[in-house]
Amino acid sequence: MQKASHYLTEARQSSVALQETIRLALDTLRAHKLRTFLTLLGVILAVTTLVAVMSVLNGLNVYVADKIANLGANAFVIDRIGIVTNFEEWNKARKRPPLHNDDLEALRGGMRLAQEIAGEQDTVADVRAGNILNENVTILGATPGFAPIREIEVSNGRLLNEADEAHRSNVCVVGADVANKLFPGADPIGKEIRPGQGQYEIVGVAVPKGTVFGQPQDNFVLMPLSTYQKVWQAPQDSVTFFVQSRTPEGMPAAEDEARVILRSRRHVPYKDDDNFAIIEPSSIMGLWNRITGNAFGIAVWVTSVFLVVGGVVIMNIMLASVTERTREIGLRKSLGARRHHILMQFLVESALLSATGGALGVALAIGIAQLVRAVTPIPISTPFFAVIISLLLSTAVGLFFGIYPAMRASRLDPIEALRAET
Repeated sequence: MQKASHYLTEARQSSVALQETIRLALDTLRAHKLRTFLTLLGVILAVTTLVAVMSVLNGLNVYVADKIANLGANAFVIDRIGIVTNFEEWNKARKRPPLHNDDLEALRGGMRLAQEIAGEQDTVADVRAGNILNENVTILGATPGFAPIREIEVSNGRLLNEADEAHRSNVCVVGADVANKLFPGADPIGKEIRPGQGQYEIVGVAVPKGTVFGQPQDNFVLMPLSTYQKVWQAPQDSVTFFVQSRTPEGMPAAEDEARVILRSRRHVPYKDDDNFAIIEPSSIMGLWNRITGNAFGIAVWVTSVFLVVGGVVIMNIMLASVTERTREIGLRKSLGARRHHILMQFLVESALLSATGGALGVALAIGIAQLVRAVTPIPISTPFFAVIISLLLSTAVGLFFGIYPAMRASRLDPIEALRAET
């Protein structure tokens, strides 16, 4: 019982000593505001850079995952070329044989793990309605399953169906931008447009999706794949397949099933690589992460330089502070302060100094992020872990670079310190 009471008393004394140390450190920082700010400039810049870059990358990662890497619920793509990052890969991929409609039918007949399979081809052309011209419109030819996989819905009219595909009907679904440009203030359903040389009746208007990185997603004309191939397909064109698995967990198995069917049809030897590409969301995000990894590496390098500079400045200021307060240190020691008390005082002061810089840097970065988000389309989202990492890092820098000044202060001889001139 006595031992527990002794430990409790020591804990209370330590708590009081720490509170007093923090109060003294804050008083010292407040007494030299300009010097404190100039000392913290390196830490502020470092933390601002780190938090700002992490905010941009975090926002872009969420944006890319939702808008670009999202191929549809549980969906993956089978394509002739796939994702290539250099000319050698491109040169090799373009020699692959194209994917055709009979490959699509083979997948439909052979896959048991797919909920929906669609084929798609596309090009870019001008679209006219009367005397109104809409330039650079994406012309999509797709089977009826394409719309549900890609989550295309109509705000007016209907989507394409199997009858349209079977009869090569000259019908289409248009994006909201096309409808607004060609038929401003009017109902476009039942009206005709001319993409290229053909003439097509509008049967549906898609729900707007907005833009991705400033590029409109509603400037398209969607027609049956059979109709598209009647007019637009060139002999070397390849069909892109969109496959939707029944469950998210079943995607790897569905990919393997599709791979086996296509390799068998295309007579790919066992030891050879696929002569087609399977693209899944993780593949797109992997490429994106490689791109952004370089930017993050540069940010870390710049942050490290700022932190080292800021830490050296903090150490020099703390050494100057030790010299200025030599008599104070001597007086405290003569009144009973022990070496660890002096050591703790200067370490806490150094840590608070850098932590304050970290907090100011975080506040500045969040302010910049809010401003950029308000005036630009760049998606920015500050993650909570970025704030925590920045504050811990800045505090650690203060502790590390404050060790030498603190040890120097704690080793002063009280007699010699009291003799020092102020």
